[in-house]
Amino acid sequence: MAKLESLGIKTIESVHWYVHDLERSRNFYVKGLDFAELGVSSPELEKAGKQKSAVFQAGDVVLVVSQPVGEGGRAWRYLRKHPDGVGTINYEVEDVEKAFKLLEKRDATFITDIQRFTDENGGKLAMFSITTPFGDTTFRFIQRDGYRALFPGFQAHATPEGGNNRYGFGRVDHITCNFQTMKPMLLWMEHVMGFETFWGIQFHTDNVAERKMGHGSGLRSTVVWDPGSKVKFANNEPLRPFFKASQINLFNEDHRGDGVQHLALTVQDILRSVKSLRESSGIQFMPTPGSYYDALPERIQRMGIKRIDEDVNALRELEILIDGDKEHAYLLQIFMKDAASLYKDPHAGPFFYEIIQRKGDQGFGGGNFRALFESIERQQKAEGRI
Repeated sequence: MAKLESLGIKTIESVHWYVHDLERSRNFYVKGLDFAELGVSSPELEKAGKQKSAVFQAGDVVLVVSQPVGEGGRAWRYLRKHPDGVGTINYEVEDVEKAFKLLEKRDATFITDIQRFTDENGGKLAMFSITTPFGDTTFRFIQRDGYRALFPGFQAHATPEGGNNRYGFGRVDHITCNFQTMKPMLLWMEHVMGFETFWGIQFHTDNVAERKMGHGSGLRSTVVWDPGSKVKFANNEPLRPFFKASQINLFNEDHRGDGVQHLALTVQDILRSVKSLRESSGIQFMPTPGSYYDALPERIQRMGIKRIDEDVNALRELEILIDGDKEHAYLLQIFMKDAASLYKDPHAGPFFYEIIQRKGDQGFGGGNFRALFESIERQQKAEGRI
C-alpha cells in the first residue's frame, strides 16, 4: 500500500480516563505520582455532561479524569461495560479541517462533526471525534489557536494544586493496547490513520515447542507509529497454545473487551525516580526475580550493549529492567502493579503504568517484553488466576 498523507498529528495532547472514584484517582496522581491538579469541570459542564472531571499534569503528560454524576453521561456509559479505563485519546493536529477531510475520505466513523469554540479573549478551538477498533476508546482531534482552557467548561485553578513533578515525568512514550484479535486494528491504523509498522515480536513465556510445557502465556505484538509526530502504539494479541490462560485474554476478560493496557511515561533518571517513588509514595511495582540480574552482565554482552552507565546491583535493588541491541545504546524500564492490585478493587481495572528512560535505544525491549509478561504471569499465579 502506498504511504498515506499524514493527518498532521503534532502530539498526544491528553488522555481521558473514566473512573468510579475521582477522589481515589486524585490521591493517586497528586499524592502518589506528584502530578499537579490544573483545574476541574465547571458546575454547568457537570450538569450538561453528567460527569465531574479533574485535570492532572506532570511534564507534558496531561490526564483528564472523569467520574459519572448520575446516569446517561459518557463516563457512565463507559463504566457500565468496563472497569476504570482510558476512554479517549486526544491528539493535537496542525489543521483540523485537513485531518477531518482525510479521515472522511478514508471512511472513518465520525462521532461528531467539527465543533468550534471561542473564548473571551478570542482564542479558537476546533475538534471532532471518531470511533476506533480500540474497544470503547475513541480518538479526538484538536486544533488550538490561542484557546487557553483545556476544554470548554474547564475551570483552571488560580495556581496548580498538589504536586511539583519531583519524580521527573516527561511525556507519554507509547500506549500499549490488548486485543483478542489484532489484525483488524492494524489494518485500520494503516488504512485510516496512516500509521506505519515500527516493530514486532512474538514469544511464549514458556518455550512450549522445546519443553512441551502444559502452561504459559504467549503473545504476538506489533508496534505502529506516526512518523511525523512519533506517536507510537504497541499492540498485543494472544498467541497459541493456552489461549484462555494468555494474560492478553485475561486482560480482556478483566477489562471486558479490547482496550488500553498501559501508558509508558518517560523520565530523565529512572534510578532516582524509582528510588524516590519506592521510598515516599507507596507505589508498588511488578517484581523481577534475582535470576534476571544474575544473568544480566552476560546478557548485556550478548545483546551487543557491551557497557552500561548503571551499577547492576542498583538495578537489582530497584528491580529495573534493561534492553537494547547496539553498543552503549539501551533503555531502562519498570512497570507498576495494575490498578486492581494496587487498590484491591476489581472495578479499578487491569491498567498499569510503565516508567521508561531511553539512552539511545528507541525500540521496545524485546527481552523485557518476556520479562514483563513473566512478571504478570507470576502475579496472576499468586492470585490463583492461572
